[in-house]
Amino acid sequence: MTPWQPELFSAPALERVWEDERRRQLNLVPFFPGLMTGETGALVESFAGEPEVHHPIRGRVRGVAAFERFVADTRRWVTEHDVTVEDVVFVLTPERGVEELVLRGDGFEVPVAIASDHAAGGIAEVRVYFSSWPRTGRHAVRPPLLQPDGVVTVPDVVGDHQRALAAGDVEAAVAAFEPDGTLREPAGGAYVHHGAEALRELYARFFSGGGVALEQCALTDDGRACALEYNVVGWGHTAMQPQAGIAIYVRGESGRLAAARIYDDAEPPIGDPRG
Repeated sequence: MTPWQPELFSAPALERVWEDERRRQLNLVPFFPGLMTGETGALVESFAGEPEVHHPIRGRVRGVAAFERFVADTRRWVTEHDVTVEDVVFVLTPERGVEELVLRGDGFEVPVAIASDHAAGGIAEVRVYFSSWPRTGRHAVRPPLLQPDGVVTVPDVVGDHQRALAAGDVEAAVAAFEPDGTLREPAGGAYVHHGAEALRELYARFFSGGGVALEQCALTDDGRACALEYNVVGWGHTAMQPQAGIAIYVRGESGRLAAARIYDDAEPPIGDPRG
């Protein structure tokens, strides 16, 4: 479920959503395509209780009336800006679904990640992550959405990468990737780093003042890809106001990382403030 329940939509609406064969095969209705069906009742009924969405701009949207306004405003914005949605990756487990997508409109491209917690009878809540940089050219501090979870165990190469970030270890961070691995910063667009040398240059800049301190809050892992929700609490010697984010890690054939894509608005206290 990521996040809407297909059985609640009309057959014509599902046909429009499932023009994308991958969505049909996975039997899912992604976030934005679901909003654009106009079937707000199906969206509301997809929640186990009151609708609750955490959005970087709108903040917490809670309750049926607030959610219906949010849906109407989002549909209007998508239409006015001629926005298209490109699916990237779906990470699905019984407890949670995470979807990655790219929104493209009139002069902008925004990478987005959406996490949907599952409960008995439907969705518990939805958390939307993206950076404000592609649209505004500046960062917006995003307070924590989740609290650190002491029982989260980050596995295999993803855990190796987290330890390298914390230690500010350039070579260990690069070694977590396949030779042709890529990292995309939150700003997306031109901020994609491909291959060992580009990654080494990036991490050397990021770690020039020390490592990145993260509180690990929630892990969604289907074996192929892993989504880690976190709070950034420090960078180098600088303590930071906790800021929410999510990272998606895709494993390659070797077991190392083929790709990492980051979604937060944390501004590094050193170097170039992008991403």
